[in-house]
Amino acid sequence: MLIKNELTVGVYLVNIFNISKRIHPTNQRPQAFWSLPVDELFAQLQTTASGITSNEARERLVRFGSNLLAPRKRSDSLALFLAQFKSPITLILLFAAGLSLFLHEHVDVLIILSIVLISGLLGFWQERGASNAIEKLLAIVQIKGMVLRDGSPIEIPVEEIVPGDVIILSGGDIIPGDCRIMESKDLFVDEATLTGETYPVEKSAGELVKETQLGQRNNALFMGTHVVSGSAKAVVVCTGTETEFGKVSERLKLRPPETEFERGVRRFGYFLMEITLILVIAIFAINTYMSRPVLEALLFSLALAVGLTPQLLPAIISVNLAHGAKRMAQEKVIVKRLASIENFGSMNVLCSDKTGTLTEGVVHVHSTLDIEGKESEKVLFYAYLNAFFETGFTNPIDSAIRNYRQFDVSVCHKLDEVPYDFIRKRLSILVSKDDKHLMVTKGALSKVLDICSSAETSGGMIVDIATVKEHIQKCFEKQSSKGLRILGVAYRDVGDDPLITRENEAGMIFLGFVVLFDPPKPGITGTIKQLNNLGISLKVVTGDNKLVAANVSQQVGFSNPQILTGSDLRSMSDEALSKRVNDISIFAEVEPNQKERNLLDLLQILYAILFEVNWLN
Repeated sequence: MLIKNELTVGVYLVNIFNISKRIHPTNQRPQAFWSLPVDELFAQLQTTASGITSNEARERLVRFGSNLLAPRKRSDSLALFLAQFKSPITLILLFAAGLSLFLHEHVDVLIILSIVLISGLLGFWQERGASNAIEKLLAIVQIKGMVLRDGSPIEIPVEEIVPGDVIILSGGDIIPGDCRIMESKDLFVDEATLTGETYPVEKSAGELVKETQLGQRNNALFMGTHVVSGSAKAVVVCTGTETEFGKVSERLKLRPPETEFERGVRRFGYFLMEITLILVIAIFAINTYMSRPVLEALLFSLALAVGLTPQLLPAIISVNLAHGAKRMAQEKVIVKRLASIENFGSMNVLCSDKTGTLTEGVVHVHSTLDIEGKESEKVLFYAYLNAFFETGFTNPIDSAIRNYRQFDVSVCHKLDEVPYDFIRKRLSILVSKDDKHLMVTKGALSKVLDICSSAETSGGMIVDIATVKEHIQKCFEKQSSKGLRILGVAYRDVGDDPLITRENEAGMIFLGFVVLFDPPKPGITGTIKQLNNLGISLKVVTGDNKLVAANVSQQVGFSNPQILTGSDLRSMSDEALSKRVNDISIFAEVEPNQKERNLLDLLQILYAILFEVNWLN
């Protein structure tokens, strides 16, 4: 009868829970939201194209919780403190303290426990301080998003975004939840973190069939991805752990990997335990065989076990690692786990990017040249027009062009734009100038040449592109061999058209080059020499072309570096690559999808280090 009543109460509670969910329809997330008409989706989310009110947002934030993949919490001090005593060596010492207490050696008990406690406190103090510093840094770096609240756009922290919010996105924005696109313009989104797709995906409004796979849902945006170029307005459907990215993160909750140093200490502790246990058993057996009193033999064996235990080893390890952490803190490096310092010290191969690591990472304009390699004012002016009026994708190259020299463009008016994307690798601007509609395109040289049918000489003559293409290539190689980056500039008159699309990028006139450079960091040559003196070999992995990579590498101290390009990687088998990888110094023109090849074997050497060491510079 009691069981029956309990079951009745359980069913009753489940029914109440289901009723409460029906009272709040928005608790039921729309299923297959990419296939629903927008009006029906709005109805299910109880929202409109103007978003929700502030009061409704507060109520939904309570109902759904913060838009986080994991609840924000401070590190558990007790758990962190207890974690300092999980080493086998520490356990041996605690066991030895217990034996000493049993043998009435109270002084030994006090000494052993003091050593264990001091070494544990040292590790706890260092790791707790690192955790607090990281929490303070994360509190400073707060990501915000633009949403419509009460019909007006406001900027709020992404963790406060709720289902039903209408968000406004532009180039560089992070997608704060799983969303349905309401409207968009030239929108490209990087979904590599979710789908593994190397290149940005074009997105647009519309409806899809319910069975559409994740990678083909071009009318949906997903948490954890970001906008590369273009703009959009979208309605948030799912947040936090209810998103596709959140579901993946829930399945991948793993403990931090054990460092090689921790593994070595653990194995050494087990080895000591085995040796001690064998010796104690052997000595006890020998004493018993020699007819010694059993109690005396047992006490002698236990005393031997206490004597064999390295009481000072944990303290020595903690003191030395804490000293290393203090020195690294002086270099603005926060160490979360002391054991990671030993891994860092045992490094013998360092894989580094070029831009921003070996170089300053700040682009400067070197010169603007026509197709004959002469300085050209017209090339600079057209490049300035393109950089001045672009709004789709903020980037340092356009900033460098705008800062290099300024022109009066008050007589020019922007009409339209085709933003930069990573498939076309070019940016087009339509401006009205002198009663003409002029389209100016700037981008990667090869991509700009693909859409040009003619070229303009220094004297202003228009010639067929085929007659000068070889000369253009030689000029490109000459500048690239100096470590310079080259962009192409082209233009054409589109007549009376007030708008342009990607299809208009054809039959253009190639005008010339914008030559850019990124100087090496001061003192980087000395740093590389220090690495060599320490027996650490440096491998440079970059997406830049091999001529630029080779020149910069020579500037920072490499002598006759061997270079392997992305095209070479595509044509090599894994076995051939594994044989050559140690002899190669520069990996140039490397595409993201090639990093899953054996080149990652080099990067894995740094994984355990970078997982626990947070670099501030």
